[in-house]
Amino acid sequence: MKRAEPDGDAGADPDDPDPAAALRAARTAAADAHAAVEDHGEKRLNEVQTAYREATDLLDRYEGRATGTGDFAAFVEFQEAFVELVEGLDDDLPARDAFEAANDILDQRRLSETDFDRAREALDPAADRIGLLSDRAAADEQLETARRDARRRLRDLSDRIEYLERLQRLGEADLAAPVERLRDPVESYNDAVESAWTAFRREASAREVFRVVEASGAYPLAAFRQPPSELQEYVATYTAGEESIPTLLKYADYSSSKLSHYVDDPGALRTRVATHRTYLERLDASPLTVEWPPPTAGALRHRAEELVSVTARFAPEAVVAAARRLRTLPDEVAYDRLRESAMARDELDKAERERLAEKAVGSELDEARAERERLEAALSGSGD
Repeated sequence: MKRAEPDGDAGADPDDPDPAAALRAARTAAADAHAAVEDHGEKRLNEVQTAYREATDLLDRYEGRATGTGDFAAFVEFQEAFVELVEGLDDDLPARDAFEAANDILDQRRLSETDFDRAREALDPAADRIGLLSDRAAADEQLETARRDARRRLRDLSDRIEYLERLQRLGEADLAAPVERLRDPVESYNDAVESAWTAFRREASAREVFRVVEASGAYPLAAFRQPPSELQEYVATYTAGEESIPTLLKYADYSSSKLSHYVDDPGALRTRVATHRTYLERLDASPLTVEWPPPTAGALRHRAEELVSVTARFAPEAVVAAARRLRTLPDEVAYDRLRESAMARDELDKAERERLAEKAVGSELDEARAERERLEAALSGSGD
C-alpha cells in the first residue's frame, strides 16, 4: 500500500516566514522588551501603573460632576484627591513629570471637559512607560508562539525526512527483480486460507468456530477479535450454538413466531445473536492472511509459526503446509532484496519515480535536513 507524502514540504513557499528566523527574531524582541523593563525597574513601572490607574480613575469618576458650574463640592474633592495622589509619588518615579503636568492643568478655579482631555494627554508619557510591561508580555507570548511553530515544523520535517529517506531507499531497489518468488507463496497461502475459513464458517457449528476463535487468542500475531461475551455464552450454552453461523444469521431475520419452530428460546437468540450480527458477518479470514508487500523476514517467520498453529485447528493439511512454507520462505530466496523491490513497485508512483530519476529526492532530503538543523539550533538558542 502506497504511503501518502507527509505535509511540510521542504520546498516551502518563499513568501512563508522561516520558522527558525521567526524564532530568532522573537527571541531578540523578547530580550529587548525585558531589557527595557529592567532599565526602568519592574517595581517602579508597577508603581507608575498603579498611579496611572488611580489618576485616570479620578478623571473618569469626576469629569461629569467637577466641570463647569456643576457640583462645587465634587470639584473641590476631585482637586484635593488629585493633588494628594501626585504629592504622594516618589520624586524619582519614572514619568512623574507627567502627573505633575496633569495636576497643573487641573489647578484652576473652573474646569471644562477640554481640561480633562488635556490632563489625560499629559499622562501619555506615564502610559508609555506602562506600555513596556504589556510590550514584554506580548513579546513573551510571541516567543512562545514562535517556539510552538518551530516545534510543529520540526515534527513535519521529521516526517518528511523519514518519507524521503524511505523513498530514496526504495529508489535503489531493483524494479525488475523476480518478486513473484515472494508473491506466489503469499497469494497461494492467502487464497487457500480464505477458502478454508469460508468453508469452515459455512459448514461447522458456531460453537466449533468460536472454539477456534478463542484458541487464536493465544497467538497474538494470528488472533481473531474475540466475540462479545453474551454472544459467546449463547453459542456455548444454547442448542442453537450447534447450528452454523450462516444459519444463525438467517434465524436472526425470522419473526418470533417463525423462529419458535427452530429454537427453544427465540427471545434469547434475538438479544444475543441479532444484536451482534455485525460481528458474525465480519468474522472472515483477514486475521490469518499475510499483507502485500509482506513484512520483514523476522516478522514473517514469527507470524507464520502462529498461523501454522491456528490453521491446524480447522484447515486441510495443504493450507497448513502453505503456512509452513511462509515460515521458511526467507531462507529460500533473497528475501530482503525482493521485499524492497516489491515495496518499491507497490509504493512508487510515476511522479516519485521521475523525482528519483532526476535526483530531485536527494536535493529535497538535503534541504530538509539542513532546515531541521537550523530549527534545532534555533530552538536550543545556539542559532542566534
